[in-house]
Amino acid sequence: MIIHAKAAIIDGELCNNVKLEVIDGVITSLDVKGPADIVVEGTLIPGFVDIHCHGGAGYYFSAKNSADIQKVIDVHRENGSTTMLASLVSEPLESLKEQILRLLPFVQSGALAGIHLEGPYLSPHKCGAHDPALLRDPVISELKELLDVGDGAISMVTLAPELSHGIEAVEFLVDNGVVVALGHTNADAEVANKAIAAGASVVTHFYNALPTIDHKNPNITLTTLLDDSMALELINDGHHVDEGATELLLRTAPGRVILVTDAMSAAGGVDGDFTIGMLAVKVRDGVARLTSNGSLAGSTLTMKVSFERLISEFGTSLEYASFCASTLPARTLGIEFVGEIAIGKSAHFVEVVEGKVINTYRL
Repeated sequence: MIIHAKAAIIDGELCNNVKLEVIDGVITSLDVKGPADIVVEGTLIPGFVDIHCHGGAGYYFSAKNSADIQKVIDVHRENGSTTMLASLVSEPLESLKEQILRLLPFVQSGALAGIHLEGPYLSPHKCGAHDPALLRDPVISELKELLDVGDGAISMVTLAPELSHGIEAVEFLVDNGVVVALGHTNADAEVANKAIAAGASVVTHFYNALPTIDHKNPNITLTTLLDDSMALELINDGHHVDEGATELLLRTAPGRVILVTDAMSAAGGVDGDFTIGMLAVKVRDGVARLTSNGSLAGSTLTMKVSFERLISEFGTSLEYASFCASTLPARTLGIEFVGEIAIGKSAHFVEVVEGKVINTYRL
């Protein structure tokens, strides 16, 4: 198959009049001759890579029915997310194991790139929309059980490093090929630095469920903002993070911001009453909040909207927005077959016209 694009982002640069050859879903040439099978009038960029997503289309990745899990995948693919991790919230250990087993076939088939456990190893002081009664310390034997059940599918775990065994857990997970994200944490700078030294490399939804930056008492938020080794997730929906704080993040951490959705079940849908785990959630005007205390409860965001907002609201270039939505998340998670338009990569594309996503291709 030959694709002729009016323009495409190759090696981070905008190139005109690009002809790609795709064989068996893989890019085999960036300069091929012959008539095109697909003509793209807009700009081709790599498909979005969402490393933090819980649900959409009215369902969660924790659904018991495989058809409902597929509906979550489908609605986000329609909005540009050609590669995704399935994120699971804090649950009892046995429930988590059951959810992981239901997701395994989707990872094995390539429909999902992996599983992200956001909890239950979180701080009760920064639990957000996680049920505090379900939170626990990250004991190594328990982590090993989960990894064994996951059979290589667990790609990332979010944890609070100040918990008992927290640093040991970071080391164990990294040693077993799992990306560690620091989040839902109240850690001070000392603990944060220990976690980074142990191999943590991501911050889950930066600013959210983290302590406020304190100019006299440095904490994990300031430490990770200034540490060039840390990738920082951003929920760019205009509700989770103020525009000024987003601007600060983009200026202070260039090349380190990863767009994520943290989408709950209402993503791609309509307002209504929902749940996260066992907690009741109300979605009004596209904003999800816990019924009990009004805390934000994930987003109704899609990567399409997040990407477009980065360009329209913050003046980000198409090339850099693509880096934040595709290239950096793929590199950070070690997902080698996506994130760029290059020989040997999967033919996963998004077509953009004037900063707007108009088509998704997963060939």
